[in-house]
Amino acid sequence: MKGTLQGPLKELISWVDDIKYKNGSSASALYILKDNQVLLEHYSGRHSHGKYASHITEQSQFNVASARKSYLGLSVAYALHDKYISCLDDPITHYFPEFDKDLYKGTTIRHLVTHSHGLNTDENGYIFREFESGSKWEYCNVGVDIMTKLIHRLYGKGYPQLLNERVFTPLGFSETGWRTEPDENLVPIIDHIDKPALPGLGAASDGTEKNLFVSPREFALWGQLHVQKGMMNGRQIVPSKVIEAATSIQNVSYSDTSLPGTGLFWYVQDIPRKKSELGERVPAGSYQIVGVTGPTILVIPAYNVVVVKMYNKRYNYGGEEYLYYFIIYGSSVTKWQIYFPSLRMVHRNRPRNELPNIW
Repeated sequence: MKGTLQGPLKELISWVDDIKYKNGSSASALYILKDNQVLLEHYSGRHSHGKYASHITEQSQFNVASARKSYLGLSVAYALHDKYISCLDDPITHYFPEFDKDLYKGTTIRHLVTHSHGLNTDENGYIFREFESGSKWEYCNVGVDIMTKLIHRLYGKGYPQLLNERVFTPLGFSETGWRTEPDENLVPIIDHIDKPALPGLGAASDGTEKNLFVSPREFALWGQLHVQKGMMNGRQIVPSKVIEAATSIQNVSYSDTSLPGTGLFWYVQDIPRKKSELGERVPAGSYQIVGVTGPTILVIPAYNVVVVKMYNKRYNYGGEEYLYYFIIYGSSVTKWQIYFPSLRMVHRNRPRNELPNIW
């Protein structure tokens, strides 16, 4: 069936490309692994809307924005495994005694990694409390920033350096990195379609900035590392308990049952929840991470499937109704898997004559 697309997969590609046009993105990519094999590889568009912009290829690296939290989440799981963090329920002031005791009262690491900490920042960057920790869920990067600092304090290095030593180098990753210098393979960020694209680079590569660029291929392999519980190339690259800690539901129980289940920054499916980015058709045990520039990685262990889609437009399509489109996306992914559970076809729209050696 090589090169032949079935209906549901055609629909998925069309949907991804249609959102690209509607949202003003100049680029899109779709990469699917099924049963440890490349099932589909699709690239569309150019690096920007500029007349002479390069075409998107398998080497193109997208800024994954907040999807970098999945990398931070694995680092937190490592810190638990390495006993640098004794328990997710440790008060954060135990690790940062200089923090305001009243402001952070009752706030634990569990709250910080599940967006249930209740903290926010004002226009001047000052942190204030919006609600009692653990009482509800609200997406906010305060927890991300604190946990980034904590990993550096515990290990004496940023979490990108930790992951480079323990994961990226052993796996031979070369298309994943916090970029500080221009490169022809880096896809700029479209903020406004009538203005020049933004480079998305940072001043540092220590994880404190939103400058992580990843190719669709290595983003999918990142998901594959998780679905295989840390086993790659016949080697246990990451301890299975580290993966399990990152991708299991870790949030406290909320009185509002519509709030999403979360692991260490991942959205995790237990039962369908109204405010989750995972649609009701997505099986229990699945998990997903999303960035504001459009990158999404959906891992479905029940189907042994990893699905990556990439865009380069700031703010996901749909505005306040963006969750609706993520639910459609999840349903579309589930649809082709239900119709073709043993599908072995390969589709690619890139010029090479051979599939990449992903192992």
